[in-house]
Amino acid sequence: MGKRAAHNSQIIGSACKKGYLMCIFEDKLDETTLEKLQDFEFAVSGWLEKKVVYVDGDGDTKKFFYRTSKTRELDNLLGDIYHKILDMERVITGDLVSHVLLFSTHLLKAVNFAAELDCFLSLSLIARQNNYVRPVLTANSLLDIQNGRHVLQEMTVDTFIPNDTKILDNGRINIITGPNYSGKSIYIKQVALIVFLSHIGSFVPADAATVGLTDRIFCAMGSKLMTAEQSTFMIDLHQVGMMLSHLVPLHASSRSLCLLDEFGKGTLTEDGIGLLGGTINHFVASDDPPKVLVCTHLTEMFNESCLPKSEKIRFYTMSVLRPDNKCRDIEDIVFLYRLVPGHALLSYGLHCARLAGESQRVAVLMCVPDDVIRRAACILDAIGNNKHVERMCNERILAQDQLYKDAVDKMLAFDVLKGDLDLFFQEIFPS
Repeated sequence: MGKRAAHNSQIIGSACKKGYLMCIFEDKLDETTLEKLQDFEFAVSGWLEKKVVYVDGDGDTKKFFYRTSKTRELDNLLGDIYHKILDMERVITGDLVSHVLLFSTHLLKAVNFAAELDCFLSLSLIARQNNYVRPVLTANSLLDIQNGRHVLQEMTVDTFIPNDTKILDNGRINIITGPNYSGKSIYIKQVALIVFLSHIGSFVPADAATVGLTDRIFCAMGSKLMTAEQSTFMIDLHQVGMMLSHLVPLHASSRSLCLLDEFGKGTLTEDGIGLLGGTINHFVASDDPPKVLVCTHLTEMFNESCLPKSEKIRFYTMSVLRPDNKCRDIEDIVFLYRLVPGHALLSYGLHCARLAGESQRVAVLMCVPDDVIRRAACILDAIGNNKHVERMCNERILAQDQLYKDAVDKMLAFDVLKGDLDLFFQEIFPS
């Protein structure tokens, strides 16, 4: 779109919204020259190489643009080509849209059919590859899963330990305790996923599953979106409030499934025990409570003043293999990831810290240092046996203690009447 002028420092080009312009490089024409060239009219100056179409030219050179009789002739002959191109694009796009809209009903049906077929094929392929079974849906409000598995977790580990779930008329509130890292959260999530997959027509990861019709799945899992303006604890409170409040149209019913993972941990222990205990009491007081799965480390809640004795409550824990019940040695503990009746009073946080170090061998900086784990074990043992926590000692601390002891000995041996104070302080503070 450009035409080289007679002089090497001139070029004619087309600029968006400005038409054709004469470009002169380096120097602006002075008033005297402009008077001689009466058809030259100054337009603009600057680095417009991105907006002007050139045949050639240096993009870093200062340019001055003028309108001349030749550029005006080109404007009248060709006009602004860029806007003409845009207008043609709009017309073509508009025609395409108009033709598509004529067949929109059929196209939408085809797209929806393809999307639905893609979902069915995907679910069928995964079910066949991972040995899923067809669930039985029933109008009864129950949940019976044999050897249920987590749809994603089983793909990321060498061996996945399946677990059963059985919630009938009694024992609808299941309270699950156990160590960190023992699979509590994975278990309650796998139950929710199996229930969800059953209701969308999919096979489920289990040996057998009978699932009662479920109207809603409520989750208070301690998750937080990056864009959330509320704290994780406040989000949990809102989610639990939706489960409990009868003023909310979609509150939990007898056909709902409610998951509470570590609810109450985002505040003081006493407050957390009160909130979780009050929530469980609310479910117990209901004539026909929903199916509830609760994971917690707040074992102080198990005394009778916090939780009532009720047939609606069942206690479970994730089993741990250890030499004896009093063993605290983190080297002798093995997590079995199996759900069994009962409840745990220990969380084995030190063992989890060691497991985190072993699982992050490649990323050494992410490991918990061994000396931190050893020190934590000493403090835990002292507190558990009601003993005084011994002061931590290492070579640096021992050397510092020796310096303090030497300084005290020198002070006791110093003769206040005859001694040289300057020499005394130099000996104590040699630096």
